[in-house]
Amino acid sequence: MEKHHLTHFVLFSLIILVPCLCLQDVLDNATTSVYVVTLKQAPTSHSYGVLTRLNDGNNNGFKDNGRTQFQKPRYGNITKTDKRYGSYVTREHDSLLKKVLKGEKYLKLYSYHYLINGFAVLVTQQQAERLSRSNEVSNVVLDFSVRTATTHTPQFLGLPQGAWSQNGGFDTAGEGVVIGFVDTGIDPSHPSFGDNISQQHPYPIPAHFSGICEVTRDFPSGSCNRKLVGARHFAASAITRGIFNLTQDYASPFDGDGHGTHTASVAAGNHGIPVIVAGHHFGNASGMAPRSHIAVYKALYKSFGGFAADVVAAIDQAAQDGVDIISLSITPNRRPPGVATFFNPIDMALLSAVKAGIFVVQAAGNTGPSPMSMSSFSPWILTVGAASHDRLYSNSIILGNNVTILGVGLAPGTDENKLYKLIHAHDALNNDTTVADDIYSIRFVLGISTIKRASETAKNHSAAGVVFYMDPYVIGFQLNPVAMKTPGIIIPSTNDSKILMQYYNSSLEIDVVSKKVVKFGAVAAICGGLKANYSAASPKVMYYSARGPDPEDSLPRQADILKPNLLAPGNFIWAAWSSLGTDSVEFQGENFAMMSGTSMAAPHIAGLAALIKQKFPNFSPAAISSALSTTASQNDKSGGPIMAQRSYAFPDLSQTSATPFDMGSGFVNATGALNPGLILDTSYDDYMSFLCGINGSAPVVLNFTGQNCLLYNSTLHGPDLNLPSITLSKLNQSTVVRRTVQNIAGNNETYSVGWTAPFGVSVKVTPTHFSIANGEKQVLSVILNATANNSVASFGKIGLFGNQGHTVNIPISVIFKISYSNITTS
Repeated sequence: MEKHHLTHFVLFSLIILVPCLCLQDVLDNATTSVYVVTLKQAPTSHSYGVLTRLNDGNNNGFKDNGRTQFQKPRYGNITKTDKRYGSYVTREHDSLLKKVLKGEKYLKLYSYHYLINGFAVLVTQQQAERLSRSNEVSNVVLDFSVRTATTHTPQFLGLPQGAWSQNGGFDTAGEGVVIGFVDTGIDPSHPSFGDNISQQHPYPIPAHFSGICEVTRDFPSGSCNRKLVGARHFAASAITRGIFNLTQDYASPFDGDGHGTHTASVAAGNHGIPVIVAGHHFGNASGMAPRSHIAVYKALYKSFGGFAADVVAAIDQAAQDGVDIISLSITPNRRPPGVATFFNPIDMALLSAVKAGIFVVQAAGNTGPSPMSMSSFSPWILTVGAASHDRLYSNSIILGNNVTILGVGLAPGTDENKLYKLIHAHDALNNDTTVADDIYSIRFVLGISTIKRASETAKNHSAAGVVFYMDPYVIGFQLNPVAMKTPGIIIPSTNDSKILMQYYNSSLEIDVVSKKVVKFGAVAAICGGLKANYSAASPKVMYYSARGPDPEDSLPRQADILKPNLLAPGNFIWAAWSSLGTDSVEFQGENFAMMSGTSMAAPHIAGLAALIKQKFPNFSPAAISSALSTTASQNDKSGGPIMAQRSYAFPDLSQTSATPFDMGSGFVNATGALNPGLILDTSYDDYMSFLCGINGSAPVVLNFTGQNCLLYNSTLHGPDLNLPSITLSKLNQSTVVRRTVQNIAGNNETYSVGWTAPFGVSVKVTPTHFSIANGEKQVLSVILNATANNSVASFGKIGLFGNQGHTVNIPISVIFKISYSNITTS
């Protein structure tokens, strides 16, 4: 008789003890910690601007400390940076430590000299305090931890007929642009990173890039090429803590996690790479900018995440090497303390990167959907939230009572027109029942087993298929689709799981004496989930995507800065996977994995920014942000408003219209971003004036940047920054905000101005019409008046509509509104 077997899962917590590599003979004091020390003297990039790169054609490797070798990538007219000033700064750091910590034990981990002038050092708290009192030292900050936060998305974003075609097609899209990834490393053997894909076009390494490639046993010579042009790893802070695991973490740029390989391929993976997982072909993958170049700066690890000291070292090196874009799919584990969230070593290093002309994109974090859950703070960083796209892999199980239950899974179905007996795993064991040719039912035990292992067990028992259902007492746990070789389905809904089990239990015949099952009466068939379906109800903001408003400090108070800035695809993203990646056990041993998170959204924007940089090489980082933001869409594919999931437990039942605190300016429009018409630009000095405008910030600005706020004749508050958004945490009666737009379209254009006012606010924009020649600027004055006392955030927008087809959107967000008081006399 035909049989069916169902699998059962139970949720529980698991504690794992892992071996570690311990640092010895450095400090005996158990109270030592890593501190990031910033000096008053300006760093290299501030003193000399962007250093001149000299082409010496040197491709020879050399050894460092007898362990790790470094190589130049093959085929390149490789350049190198003049490092004499850097060596001088390093000697100055060593001299300072010897002078302040006379004869005492300490361990310097890094010397930073390009973006910030400082170092990371392992010392006691008392030694750190003495360093902070030195005349040469500006700031001493305790190190902190950080964490990690496509086949179809190019089509969903309209790249083949839109942005790619504007740049000459996929085989030239992004060429000449280097994207630096601060992540978990990369698997260099993956075909997504080969440099022999296109034989028709030359593929030179950009002359402005001077990075090198580490060579180790697990990252051998030849790992880098014309595509993967640089690779390093940074782990000194982790090693000093005794938590670096050589077996799992790899002291090299190799990716033992999978996350870094995934993000790099989303942004810049080669075009047309077959996605084959569990023996099934799910289409061909491509990065957003498939012809751009990749430089890897590994600073995150499977065992522990990462630390700011290592991340800052990675950012500093990336900027020195000459990357054009930095992609950060990482966020801090806690909100930075102090005067403002912007003042932390990572964000301040990124500010210097922006000064050097590097565009910076960061994941918003996976801490949603609560308000003010944002993990990316600063206005010079483009912060990206995660949205769904329109591709779905759905399958179903048809029960013998004609009830159909929908599920997820990347698996084939059972034979058509045939029902199979359902047998629960528990009953199969208790009754010593064979399950050959039956559907095997398992309740999944999270942490004990995996879907992959359980499905293999079912296959080994010759089951016709496997069904995974959720424990009815588990609320809000989300199961992602998992590729399975055998017919299978995952039922993520607890309510649907109850329906399944009610049918199953009602169909059993049980012996009253032995309590054993005499007859299994339930039957079912599985309809496969290998074929993608497409939904119009997309994009939507995913429940896990972190939300605004942007926290200004740890109290927290709201900042006058819009976060997130933009949405991009982040849910169920196919991309390359490391051959030894362990971040997702379900995809171990596979070349591709389907992952979800704002980590997947950020590299989409990094790749699209590379296309903009290719077309507009002189665009500033703020101009790139403006082009992406002002052209974003606020509507889904059906033309309705983008929706935002508001609950972790039942996300699709809690959707409401998204606001700028959910989606920023909206969902990225890749084609529109390459033809924005107008841009809003912001300079490094503007950001400095903004920081100086924060109450009590002058000493902190001096500490982090070495620059005195007295040098800035005026200060800017958040609303005064020339951002492609207007955000007011408090509108006290009335204010005037100005925005300056510049025409970069190449032609003269006439614009009309329209707006929608937030609730409780009146808005007036002048001028309401203007003509602007190519290259010219126009100042817009925005008058906002509070018309009601209200503490609930409300939203509006300004639209600029050009007669050449350009549309520029500027979202308005106002939280606290204080209107004029009504004064009466008697």
